[in-house]
Amino acid sequence: MNLAGKITLELLRTRKRFVYADPPLLPETMTSVLAAIALGSNLGDSPRILSEAIAHLDSTPGISVQQTSRWYQTAAIGPPQPDYLNGCALMQVQLTPHQLLERLLEIETQFGRIRRERWGPRTLDLDLLFYDDTIVATPTLEVPHPRMRERAFVLVPLAEVAPDWVDPVSGEAVRQLLQRLDISGVQTLYN
Repeated sequence: MNLAGKITLELLRTRKRFVYADPPLLPETMTSVLAAIALGSNLGDSPRILSEAIAHLDSTPGISVQQTSRWYQTAAIGPPQPDYLNGCALMQVQLTPHQLLERLLEIETQFGRIRRERWGPRTLDLDLLFYDDTIVATPTLEVPHPRMRERAFVLVPLAEVAPDWVDPVSGEAVRQLLQRLDISGVQTLYN
């Protein structure tokens, strides 16, 4: 049989079920799931940028921000640059993981994010940390975030909003993951 086009199927695995994500699930067919994002900024008025990013998220159809962490100051990873202001937000979402990622990228762009160099300075960085207990492994998205387990600047604020969330990859709760990291470089700045 000769197929004119290429067919791709993407599977998202959860502990409870498989979710077929191509074609994408429509928001009206989905129930709300719990998701968490990390926020960071080290250019411009970071406290204002992060607060406004939260407001943009909360005003998005299909996203309801439930809780935010305090803001933390941390040294930047990568080339010499200003310290970061970091935090996390816990949300109920009715978007697929890829739809949520698309919205995060749109908000970053609205705040002037320009992708020049890996780990370079940025006005706004929004990373999807987890999406319920779903595991996503595609060329454009990995959930849970693959490097969150080794980053105190992510796990400290995440532990404020979701200390008991269990990482489906490691089987450990956020509070357990955090116990292995040096948190001395993470300073609380803002409530």
